[in-house]
Amino acid sequence: MFNYLRKRFTSHIRERSRRRARLVSKDGRCNIEFGNVEKSRFVFLIDIWTTILDLRWRYKMTIFISAFLGSWFLFGLLWYVVAYIHKDLPEFNPSINHTPCVENINGLTSAFLFSLETQVTIGYGFRCVTEQCATAIFLLIFQSILGVIINSFMCGAILAKISRSKNRAKTITFSKNAVISKRGGKLCLLIRVANLRKSLLIGSHIYGKLLKTTITPEGETIILDQVNIEFVVDAGNENLFFISPLTIYHIIDKNSPFFHMAAETILQQDFELVVFLDGTVEATSATCQVRTSYIPEEVLWGYRFAPIVSKTKEGKYRVDFQNFSKTVAVETPHCAFCLYNEKEAKAKEKKGYDNPAFVLSEVSETSDTKM
Repeated sequence: MFNYLRKRFTSHIRERSRRRARLVSKDGRCNIEFGNVEKSRFVFLIDIWTTILDLRWRYKMTIFISAFLGSWFLFGLLWYVVAYIHKDLPEFNPSINHTPCVENINGLTSAFLFSLETQVTIGYGFRCVTEQCATAIFLLIFQSILGVIINSFMCGAILAKISRSKNRAKTITFSKNAVISKRGGKLCLLIRVANLRKSLLIGSHIYGKLLKTTITPEGETIILDQVNIEFVVDAGNENLFFISPLTIYHIIDKNSPFFHMAAETILQQDFELVVFLDGTVEATSATCQVRTSYIPEEVLWGYRFAPIVSKTKEGKYRVDFQNFSKTVAVETPHCAFCLYNEKEAKAKEKKGYDNPAFVLSEVSETSDTKM
């Protein structure tokens, strides 16, 4: 019992450490960190729009609230200073004929309320600017223009964050595992992908990258070396009609990096298969990219996906997502090389071969017979 628990714990720790090392998570997020960047972080303020869009919602809302509250309070202080300099405040005991710069500003609180009313164009009518002070008129114009800029920037950032095509990518899902089995007489790596919305992705294109550590003939070690993986469906890998779940596959031939892998050795390999799906969102015409990854433990050798599309009595096509990632064991060669040799042997059986060592010798016939 103790040995069993120890093995389970060891395998669990090994699996967690391996999963922690993956570059792309299952939901498409990249696990990478930049260190010792020479340029200062202030360079990100140059592209402030992208910086704001990339922030998480909690930081974005903090900036949103701080921008408005900060501008209201700052201009409230300026309005208070104008009233203080012009001696409009009650502590200066202004005369009855005194015309203030701003009506009904009695302190810092009323100055803050007037700043808020001005910037958000509420206009209650109780506090207003008079023609007595040119400074107050200039401050009113300046705050109105700055308020429009802040409103446009912050509201635009919120709208752009909500409508980003990144959110559309969350309605595209990949199967939990990839499988390897025969398809069309060839050994293939298959992955299932589905669009959870009825709106299409226009001009969809799917491809993959195999990330692994390689050593060049010169002895250089390349971490995260990228190898192109071509995925296709029966109609090609471009302009997919993505109305129902598709099963994409990669043919494991002599040019495939999976050609020298076998069912017994694939778990010992160190690689990560990253799959990309690019397309244009039909509703917004914005480009969208979906990505996921598979490590050796998530590649099942000798399985195929269970069918999920059926036809109802009403004539509609029904997709059962309960079986989306369900796999079924099938008979599969334990390596691509074996399948290739098997096909080659069968092809040789159907052909005849000349024997170069065979020599045809002619025998001369004699007409006389000796008794």
